[in-house]
Amino acid sequence: MKNDKVSAKALIPFLVFVGVYLITGIVLNAQGTELAFYQLPSPVAAIIGIIVAFIMFKGSIEEKFDSLIKGCGNENIIIMCIIFLLAGAFSTVSKQMGGVDSVVNLGMSVLPPQYITVGIFIISCFIAISTGTSVGTVVAVAPIAIGFAQAAGISEAMVIGATISGGMFGDNLSIISDTTIAATRTQGVEMKDKFKANFIIALPAAIVTIVLLLIFARPETIPTVKSYEYNIIKVIPYIFVLVSAIWGMNVFVVLTGGIILSGIIGISDGSFTALVFSQQIFEGFKGMLDIFLLSMFTGGLAYMVEREGGINW
Repeated sequence: MKNDKVSAKALIPFLVFVGVYLITGIVLNAQGTELAFYQLPSPVAAIIGIIVAFIMFKGSIEEKFDSLIKGCGNENIIIMCIIFLLAGAFSTVSKQMGGVDSVVNLGMSVLPPQYITVGIFIISCFIAISTGTSVGTVVAVAPIAIGFAQAAGISEAMVIGATISGGMFGDNLSIISDTTIAATRTQGVEMKDKFKANFIIALPAAIVTIVLLLIFARPETIPTVKSYEYNIIKVIPYIFVLVSAIWGMNVFVVLTGGIILSGIIGISDGSFTALVFSQQIFEGFKGMLDIFLLSMFTGGLAYMVEREGGINW
């Protein structure tokens, strides 16, 4: 049955949720708190909004609770949450078996030293697009990038800038990034189509970045490239996930296949045992707990707001 309710007031619980989170982050940031916007867990802010909805909206507690649960259990929300879990598992398992280190070391070994800053940008792009995390990419690449900057007389800020921008570019295109998963599932868009649209938008910026790095970030002295150890086999899961996702393969198959590939490689070369493999999968699940809970609570809150006419307004 069509909902004809129209009410601006019904949006208040949602605005409370967003407002509590933002205001807390802004105040803590003004006080000099590190990672200010991470201090208040976003699922807790969502719960505050839900409590306001229970107080404001008419009906019995049972009726409002039923609406909350119906929203939390929405098909798209559940699918999204399962994808989050699989993405977290793939990222954790592949990193534990040495995939990230192999990608970085492979790139550093084959790149001409005079183009090392551009190379760092490209390496960061690949890692981020394959793992879905810009922060994880910066953590993996930055220590090596700083070493090269010091050896080549390049501005350390320039090298870190290349690392961060590459990570942002790759995360923007990654099909296993949490923001990509949320965007595509809530808007009913195929991931491959979102990738193509984002690629058209982001590619010009990447090209401009590469040109500027070639002009302004050439080393004063050509650094001696030491030998980096890598295993090309450990790069395969990332290539599989990237290619199969762009090809249009079902995301559940893509991520499950990536997890299995990483597990087989890790067990075969002794990076971990089968038992540790299972534990790393669960660690990946736990790493997605925040976004998992936030998605469910936001889904429930949105359904309650929609029933009261907030969305129609």
